[in-house]
Amino acid sequence: MPARHVIHAVGPVWHGGNVGEDGLLASCYRRSLELCQANGLSSLAFPAISTGVYRFPADRAARIAVTTVVDGLAAAPAVTRVIFCCFARDSARLHEEALAAFGSPCAD
Repeated sequence: MPARHVIHAVGPVWHGGNVGEDGLLASCYRRSLELCQANGLSSLAFPAISTGVYRFPADRAARIAVTTVVDGLAAAPAVTRVIFCCFARDSARLHEEALAAFGSPCAD
């Protein structure tokens, strides 16, 4: 995926969900939106942060990602396009389900 800028967000390692992993993961998405807004960037793409080798549960991560981004867009009017770039069909399905909870249409 061609990009002029890369925001590197290091997600949390899953340790059972009791050491603040949810908040740390949400911070990755929130801070990325803040950086886009501050730099006048209009679009960004996110992978399913922390769901690979860091073992964050994919369903939980998808809900956090979508909720944080939807909530954060109000404070980032420069951002007009967000892509959840899922490399597995199951991950895409989980993100689609999370988006559906907001009534948001999904584009392939």
